[in-house]
Amino acid sequence: MCRFGNRLSSDKLGYIKLITFLHYVCTSVASWLQHNYTTFALHKLVVTAYLSTTAVCRFLVSMVVTTRLRLIWNRFTMNKMGAMSSKIQMPTPETALPGRSESLKVSGMGCFWGAERRFWKQAGVYSTQVGYAGGFTPNPTYEETCTGRTGHTEVVRVLWDPEKTSFAKLLKVFWESHNPTQGMRQGNDVGTTYRSAVYTYEQEHLEQALASKHNYQKVLTEGSFGEITTEIAEAKEFFYAEDYHQQYLAKNPRGYCGLSGTGVSCPVGLQK
Repeated sequence: MCRFGNRLSSDKLGYIKLITFLHYVCTSVASWLQHNYTTFALHKLVVTAYLSTTAVCRFLVSMVVTTRLRLIWNRFTMNKMGAMSSKIQMPTPETALPGRSESLKVSGMGCFWGAERRFWKQAGVYSTQVGYAGGFTPNPTYEETCTGRTGHTEVVRVLWDPEKTSFAKLLKVFWESHNPTQGMRQGNDVGTTYRSAVYTYEQEHLEQALASKHNYQKVLTEGSFGEITTEIAEAKEFFYAEDYHQQYLAKNPRGYCGLSGTGVSCPVGLQK
């Protein structure tokens, strides 16, 4: 009763209070008669009236509570059944959830362990995966890629929310996190699999990447660095690396990371 009392309407609460009051009056009258009239017949009549009144009051109260419980149960089951029925029906294009926009790029900055960590720490980035791209061999293994005969480079595929960050900001992270002038190597990691690369999925991003390369080259030249050798092109097929490579430095915080930038700030971060 107490559990569901706060859910009853004011009318039903008033009704229950009235029944309770009548029960109290009947009980009081029966008790008074019992103490003041002691004949057996009258006593029997009073007791019978008392019991009848109590039973009626209890019945009326139980009806109100039972009805309310039934309404609550019906509402609960209808909601559950409605949810279940909607899950087994295919939505239309109009009723389907709207989803959200997302952007995607693939970057090569040498060893993909450190490169992935650099990107997953960025605000607005919600998914990163390491893999192989830019080459010719389908579904390459790590060992095959390391031979240099697949044409692939180690890359990180980055997905981000364009409402929280921008391609320009991620380009700034890319340029400043490695040395893009080293050709087929990155620090101590030597070979075509460690070359610098940006692969884009949108024409606008491709144009931004090329423009940022031009702008960064200016400040690198002023800092006595050579020509940028970064490969910039439309993204082809991306091949996932083996599971143990994914988020490697999250699983092995003291693992190898060969990333080392030039120390030259990239101006592209201010571009949209």
